[in-house]
Amino acid sequence: MSTFSRRGFLKTAALLAAATAVPSVMARGRGKDARALKLKDRKIPVIDTYDVIVAGGGPAGCAAAAAAAAEGSRVLLIEASGALGGLGTSGMVPAWCPFTDGEKIIYRGLAEKVFRQAKKGVPHEPDDKYDWVTINPEYLIGVYDRLVTGAGADILFFARVAAVEMASDDTVDAIIVADKSGLTAYRPRVIVDATGDGDICAWAGARYLKGDADGVLQKSTLCFSVANVNTQAYLTGPELHTSHNPDSASAQAARTGRYPLLDTHCCHNLVGPGVVQFNANHIEIKDTTDPAQLSEAMLSGRRTAEQHLEMLREFRPDAFRDAFVVKTAVIPGIRDSRRIIGDYLFTGDDWRARKSFDDEIGRNCYFIDIHKTGVPHVHYNRGESHGIPYRCLTPAGLRNVISAGRCISADDEAYGSLRVMPPCLVTGEAAGVAARIASLSATPDSHAVDVSELRTRLRERGQYFL
Repeated sequence: MSTFSRRGFLKTAALLAAATAVPSVMARGRGKDARALKLKDRKIPVIDTYDVIVAGGGPAGCAAAAAAAAEGSRVLLIEASGALGGLGTSGMVPAWCPFTDGEKIIYRGLAEKVFRQAKKGVPHEPDDKYDWVTINPEYLIGVYDRLVTGAGADILFFARVAAVEMASDDTVDAIIVADKSGLTAYRPRVIVDATGDGDICAWAGARYLKGDADGVLQKSTLCFSVANVNTQAYLTGPELHTSHNPDSASAQAARTGRYPLLDTHCCHNLVGPGVVQFNANHIEIKDTTDPAQLSEAMLSGRRTAEQHLEMLREFRPDAFRDAFVVKTAVIPGIRDSRRIIGDYLFTGDDWRARKSFDDEIGRNCYFIDIHKTGVPHVHYNRGESHGIPYRCLTPAGLRNVISAGRCISADDEAYGSLRVMPPCLVTGEAAGVAARIASLSATPDSHAVDVSELRTRLRERGQYFL
């Protein structure tokens, strides 16, 4: 292990402070009037043995790490928590978004592999069901563990990227990681930013979009599960989803005005006997990259879960009279954050045109699902989908970084379709294979990746595109 003399490290002081700050401090000292601490010049250890480092262990990060490792790269996956899987596991999202276009599975390759393995954790789901399939979050953690380690990648849990060091304006020299051992600099050949928020790209100077034209973000949700439910009553009683039942329990509760934390959003799935998992209600977060706002969202989300159960006991006592909240998610369900501007910006018009691309690395058919009041859903017809261009994964102005998952290049409308887990798995696998190809160059450059070679390898790995 060598050491790293941080040439421009002082400029990252605020980021490093954020990595170790407590919520009470975060709530006070931010913005242009915040006090600053000048860090003393010192050296930190350097690890330079990896070809590819993936930051963020959600669906996109897991797919990227597994793909790059399987292609032959030495890979490290860095995850801030102690479990892989992101919103499907730690975030407790209760169901997969549809894997088919109504006729066939279109999210293939590693996405389909993960999906089929995860289905083994919900044996009550029909074998031929591929849309809105329930997720058993604990079982899915194991699926991702086996996917990544089975491909030969290393995993570093409880570690967070806190800053970046630039070799030049367009090349990242090292990422600074904070964990229980302190600060360590990692110097790979290629970095995949699968942080969900595009942290590495943004800190490296890439341009990004956030929210709509007015800067308004989609609403978030803290998912949770309820146990000791009367399963028979739950399955045979009135539907809880307001879109399927305008007189649902949530709709009735909203009319009373007695449940101020709740709204009528209520997705739900039976995870196992007596256990129902909810993706319900909304939390408004003005800036999903502000730790103080995220902290308050977690507190509010847990209060919301308890209030939701109180509501169910009133309006669906047959199923929920003796139930209790058994678990709330340990990360918030963020639907909107930074979108890193790439060599191509995928738009809502592209989505409506069902557009295909010469450099597409996968397909997507999920509807435009924007969680804002009054914004309608827009759906495709059966058998329709659009291509996902590789250029949406290549951050403009950065050479050795590839984005994947929720932070790829899209406008706010198209983002309502691309932000969910199946396309995140697809872009993650493509990013991993592209990272492997780029890492073999004397000067790694994601923009110079041979797209024909990338698409050939993805097809050989089972991915579907036109």
